[in-house]
Amino acid sequence: MEPNLSSLAHRRFSKIAFVLIPRFNMMTLMTTIEPLRIANYLSPKLLFDWRFFSFDGERTPANNGMEIDCTRPDSSEQFDVVFVVGSWGCERYVNPDVVNWIRRQERLGSLVCAFELGVYVLAKAGLLSGRAATTHWSCMAGFAEQFPNVDLREQLFTVDGNIITCAGGTSGIDLMLQLIGTCHNEQLSAEVADQIMHHPTRKGEAAQRHTLGGTSDTIHPDVAAAVKIIEENVSDPLPIPEVALQIGLSQRQLERCFKRHMGCSVVQFSQLMRLQYARVLLTTTRMSIRQVSVASGFNSMSHFSFAFFKCFGKKPSRYRQAWPDNEPAPSWRGTVYSLVEASRLKAKRKERASKF
Repeated sequence: MEPNLSSLAHRRFSKIAFVLIPRFNMMTLMTTIEPLRIANYLSPKLLFDWRFFSFDGERTPANNGMEIDCTRPDSSEQFDVVFVVGSWGCERYVNPDVVNWIRRQERLGSLVCAFELGVYVLAKAGLLSGRAATTHWSCMAGFAEQFPNVDLREQLFTVDGNIITCAGGTSGIDLMLQLIGTCHNEQLSAEVADQIMHHPTRKGEAAQRHTLGGTSDTIHPDVAAAVKIIEENVSDPLPIPEVALQIGLSQRQLERCFKRHMGCSVVQFSQLMRLQYARVLLTTTRMSIRQVSVASGFNSMSHFSFAFFKCFGKKPSRYRQAWPDNEPAPSWRGTVYSLVEASRLKAKRKERASKF
């Protein structure tokens, strides 16, 4: 779906509210603010004025430990644009004051935009029902489970009426450049892009990832094809011979190819994909552990629990929060990198042992 930004042409886009949810992503906030700041710098007059708001205190912490001074918004004040910036914990964040204020801004005609997991706030406010929306690719499975009435798209950002949702990270730059161009001036947008050296500006429907399964974009094409099949069938995994058949290899050839280029077996990689999927369901839904186990393609609860603990260092029952309140910083174990590194170290130890 190509976001229709033309509907926003000549819309007022000057008075801006940033609503910060605790543990928001600082990088996402910066990619949103900097194009505005540079546009003001390049323009002969002030174009954009923004303020930071919070309903959770005067200082709002980001996920990197930095804090932003915020005020509580006046219920009677209206803004041209409201940006909701949220990340870790937004799937469980509940604050009726935030929801009511955002609903009122939307009713008054404000453009409302959520970044990354801030999309949960809009969904809980009832603003996404029946609409197209976007969130960060790693959280899409859990969001889709919780809000099946939202038309979820894995792309950089979506525009549906006066609601925008954006995946976060550097996609905020692309969104802001296009908003500046659409609502103000294309030449100004181009000069802002030159200042921050961001070329080319990606369209909203561009893919969030260049690769699947966390693999490198230089990976062998047969491995890439197998990874794509594994990820597309993560909840109902195909037998390895079937995966090999679909890409035109024998099982032995596929295994050798995986071992050579990934440093692990196809079975190990497939299990990691299913465990990553299970982790997202655990942290973003209220599904029982048994339901998560089945939805992730595990036939045995005991096997699921053992594999989960081995991969993430916690039992599934202890992984209901992606970033527990009592931990100072987030940790996202169980990546493809960690699997490959573990396999490499194991092979190195085996090689050393064989010398003695």
